[in-house]
Amino acid sequence: MPFVADVPPPALSEPIACSIMAAVKYELPVNIVLAVSGQEGGKPGQWVRNHNGTYDVGPMQFNTAYLRELSRYGITPEDVEQGGCYSYELAAWRIRGHVRNDRGDLWTRVANYHSRTPAINARYRQQIMRRAVYWADWLDARFATQQVAQSAVFSGAPAEASVAVVEAVPAVKAAVVQQPVMPQPVGTSAYVPRGLVMGSK
Repeated sequence: MPFVADVPPPALSEPIACSIMAAVKYELPVNIVLAVSGQEGGKPGQWVRNHNGTYDVGPMQFNTAYLRELSRYGITPEDVEQGGCYSYELAAWRIRGHVRNDRGDLWTRVANYHSRTPAINARYRQQIMRRAVYWADWLDARFATQQVAQSAVFSGAPAEASVAVVEAVPAVKAAVVQQPVMPQPVGTSAYVPRGLVMGSK
């Protein structure tokens, strides 16, 4: 039997690896970007026709109407239909813009990625919240994570107070290091987004 250190870690799929890197790059809760990626569920080269005549393109299902706005930056549908991490990074950039500039709670702002129409946003919001819970558990089992206060997500500033940190113990179990947890604003979900702990002790 090989020594555990001699066995390389399993490779993460492109959507997971790209979502994680994009979330870290754009300072978003990792499980939220993973949730949006899973909900969009597109594939490289995929174009899905909508009822209004527009198309949703590529892995992160960018709508062609939105892509017309991005054309001033030289971004084309062909750019976002490809495999690789570009569409995930562009999606994280867009989610960050919604989170920092839109109104409503965190989940409504994230759901604006899909639609600002209230009924459609509410449905997408619920789907994202369910997926984000799954991804938080998945991350907690594999990485050192921390809860992220919504105020820190809105501002992009690191949280000033300490948070609960979950550290993955190699191939055994997750150990919880208890520290004071930042209180959540009233009127939001009791669920708190997850960020990765960068660096080591």
